[in-house]
Amino acid sequence: MRFGSTGESVRMALDTVRANKLRSGLTILGIVIGVMTVITISSIISGLNNNVEAWVDSLGSNVLWIFHMPVIGVRPTAAMLARKKMTLEDAMAMRDLPHVVASNAGARHVNVIFQVGVIGVKYGTKKAQGTMLEGDTTALKDVTDFNLTQGRLFTEGEDERASNVVILGHDTAQKLFGTENAIGKEVEIEGDLFTVIGVADKLKQVFGGGDNPEDNKATFPLRTFRKLHPEDKDMWLSAKYDDPKNRALVEDEIRELLRRRRRVPTWKPDDFEIFAPDSIARLWKQLTGGLAIFMVAVSSVGLMVGGVGVMNIMLVSVTERTREIGVRKALGATKRNILIQFTTEATTLCAIGGIIGIVAGAIITLLIRVIISALPATMSPMWAIIGFTVSLAIGLVFGIYPAWKAATLDPIEALRYE
Repeated sequence: MRFGSTGESVRMALDTVRANKLRSGLTILGIVIGVMTVITISSIISGLNNNVEAWVDSLGSNVLWIFHMPVIGVRPTAAMLARKKMTLEDAMAMRDLPHVVASNAGARHVNVIFQVGVIGVKYGTKKAQGTMLEGDTTALKDVTDFNLTQGRLFTEGEDERASNVVILGHDTAQKLFGTENAIGKEVEIEGDLFTVIGVADKLKQVFGGGDNPEDNKATFPLRTFRKLHPEDKDMWLSAKYDDPKNRALVEDEIRELLRRRRRVPTWKPDDFEIFAPDSIARLWKQLTGGLAIFMVAVSSVGLMVGGVGVMNIMLVSVTERTREIGVRKALGATKRNILIQFTTEATTLCAIGGIIGIVAGAIITLLIRVIISALPATMSPMWAIIGFTVSLAIGLVFGIYPAWKAATLDPIEALRYE
């Protein structure tokens, strides 16, 4: 095997690791910690991003939401809070737009979820506490992915008559009826009786584990809800349009319609907000961007410490093997051979640290999935490749100086070294 060949250099590096296990382990510890941090945090971010995307998709495709003030990524001002509320008539008017296939108006009794101990729904001796109350039009099923496991949605006639009918959320029905069929049963809500006509399917969650508040909900026809809580004036509008490519056009049409209906002068900005489910995904990615910066900062410290450690052990190695270097040069090894040899040794040492870091990160990711179900960590092959590549780069950068020092040793002085 010729001097300075890659195979020989890798073999020597492995021999060095085996001969000095503790020293080598401590040397590459920083590399291991840096790469492990990258793998672990990137796995958590990747898993959460996948969950957010799946949850956003479950909110409905080709959907726009309209509210009288911003609620995503903006802190409403007093002026925004004082804006005129959206109305059912606004939702009805949107149905006449050329690219809108359905529109819904909905309202919620938001205080229920914050009151500890409030009995939302009662059936016999069983009760579900903290249940959200929501009212919608019959267009709910056309705008959102509102799936039922039992029963049906309320009809236009039931909405017009403000009939005492209700659709229970998955968890609400489970608490009250278990595996029993809930259809046709009468439940008590705020002192009045309502006939159960449907049970909603379990909804996707952003974070795994625990209960989803959206599954503990009672959905009424909009006029029935107004009969229960006429004080809740805040109304959400949602519009489903025909084709994703028409989104900008539909936004403009809705904006023009609402400005006209709300009598907004041309020189004033909108007094309402239009946004889509992907706004949530964009906000989430902005938040995780900060976590990614933190990941890079923490891992960089570990990698720099590891790099300094590698440089240190390589300088020690050059000193210990001075006579060996002199012998090699006397037998015909060139500066280039020695430079390649020691650079490869440093890179191999860092590669070992990178591999150990990737394996450790994968193990931690698996443990997180098993132990902490709320953090659906998913290991990213891209970040594994990046971590390994960076560890090789650290070996190359921090191994250059010791390799150059070995390559420039005077062979005669090296042979005399004791």
